[in-house]
Amino acid sequence: MNKKLLMLFAEGYETGEALVPVDVLRRGGVEVTMASITDEMTVTSAQGISVSMNAKLSEIEPLDYDAIVLPGGMPGTTHLGESDLVKKALLSMNEAGRLVAAICAAPGVLGKHGLLQAKKACCYPGLEGNLIGAEVTMDKVTIDGNIVTSRGLGTAMDFGLTLLALLESKEVSDSIRESIVYGVS
Repeated sequence: MNKKLLMLFAEGYETGEALVPVDVLRRGGVEVTMASITDEMTVTSAQGISVSMNAKLSEIEPLDYDAIVLPGGMPGTTHLGESDLVKKALLSMNEAGRLVAAICAAPGVLGKHGLLQAKKACCYPGLEGNLIGAEVTMDKVTIDGNIVTSRGLGTAMDFGLTLLALLESKEVSDSIRESIVYGVS
């Protein structure tokens, strides 16, 4: 049975941080649901790219998924951090031991909701103060238990491939890495 991942979208998300992992994960066989955190079924990125959603967060059960992901971007990350629905989804997924992942500024949302206490985490340079309770790393992607964080658009491919390895296998991730000629000489 295919693994299922929930990617949350708010107005002003970072295009590549959301769509690069979605692309990689779908190539690797993960069923990705792109969900709007509002009642809008089209969400526009900080770069002005509008994407049609598969669902509204208000109409789905996060615990039906193996992982939840927050892309960064501004003001998207601010909207994610202000949403009670997002908070409830993150806390329930974390409590259930599911993968909880965020990239760029979005790991700060995890910090705000207490999910980084005594965890290692990374984020966009200069926003480390938002990683409340975390031991900050400078890695492209940091994994600590069920929490996965990454630093920004430049690490989006690594983030997607890491999530794929965790959800499916390293072999599937390596196969996709090779097929898209990423890091291959």
